[in-house]
Amino acid sequence: MTQSPSKITAILTAYPGKAAELRALLIGMAPHCRAEPGNLRWDVWRDASNEDRYVIDELYRDAAAVEAHRNSPHYQIYAAKVPELADRTAVTSEAVEVR
Repeated sequence: MTQSPSKITAILTAYPGKAAELRALLIGMAPHCRAEPGNLRWDVWRDASNEDRYVIDELYRDAAAVEAHRNSPHYQIYAAKVPELADRTAVTSEAVEVR
């Protein structure tokens, strides 16, 4: 039985005066996350209607790859810094009908 891909969509809205620091953190994460063996996609988007809001679009081979991502040193650093920079909401999704 093959594992299905796992997708994470995280929305981060920077606290006042923290947008530049949040942006730098997210951009700095990209090469590390993209290099993870189970990562298929890791992109940072900015909300066109709110320059302080970012969306991270992540796709992993399976749930084990998500777990490995969350246990990585770069994710641990990110998780420690984000609470002082932004309000964060994340949704982990399982594939239902995906092309």
